Amino acid sequence: RVLGGDHPDTLVSRGNLAYAYEAAGDLGRAIPLHEATLADCTRVLGGDHPSTLVSRGNLAGAYRAAGDLGRAIPLHEQALADSVRVLGGDHPETLTCRGNLASAYQAAGDLGRAIPLHEATLADCTRVLGGDHPSTLVSRGNLAGAYRAAGDLGRAIPLHEQALADSVRVLGGDHPETLTCRGNLASAYQAAGDLGRAIPLHEQALAVRQRVLGGDHPDTLVSRGNLASAYQAAGDLGRAIPLYEQALAGFVRVLGADHPQTKIVRGNLADARQQPQ
Repeated sequence: RVLGGDHPDTLVSRGNLAYAYEAAGDLGRAIPLHEATLADCTRVLGGDHPSTLVSRGNLAGAYRAAGDLGRAIPLHEQALADSVRVLGGDHPETLTCRGNLASAYQAAGDLGRAIPLHEATLADCTRVLGGDHPSTLVSRGNLAGAYRAAGDLGRAIPLHEQALADSVRVLGGDHPETLTCRGNLASAYQAAGDLGRAIPLHEQALAVRQRVLGGDHPDTLVSRGNLASAYQAAGDLGRAIPLYEQALAGFVRVLGADHPQTKIVRGNLADARQQPQ
């Protein structure tokens, strides 16, 4: 109202609102706002303006969160290339773009490209920003998750443990990154067959996410599905199946029936129902 729709501060504010919707798990409102912000930044400020670079990376991340890797990965690749060219290889925004592209490759199952990029991102973040910087903490957790996805639990579990301890110390026990680290460590323990440590950690992760993020946040739904999976692995189908059903209903409602995470939970529920009780 005061500055006009095309003022740089208005564009930044629009992008911040989109990012807040995304953080709350409301991708239905976040993505159109991210798209509008990128279009406006490109038109008003130019394709190489720092705000445009940030907006491009944010839209790519929102597409990735929605499971639309066909649009996310090319946009992440463009965001990284532009950031390197305009800001330099060591700029914090470039480091963020590099880590986000690695995560997109990982989501697409391309660990051959994801893991080296995660390793380089962690090394660069540690060197440039320091070991306790929030971006470094995120990068450490991302690399641990990539090792876990590759089945390298010998490297994954110690890194997950370090990532959680560092996040609790630096960010606090209720920070979203700490919540992510806690759930990831639980999943790593489960992958190693250590259900005695995995299940209590999954239970804690779900309880804290419900309290902090709310029951319908995508991360809370992920925690619910992960706990169901751990109960199933322990042979406790009486607790696993209702939890899978709750998770599936939530994913369909929040992310849609065709989202990759929805499909995973649907398959897990079908598998659990086929097991003898």
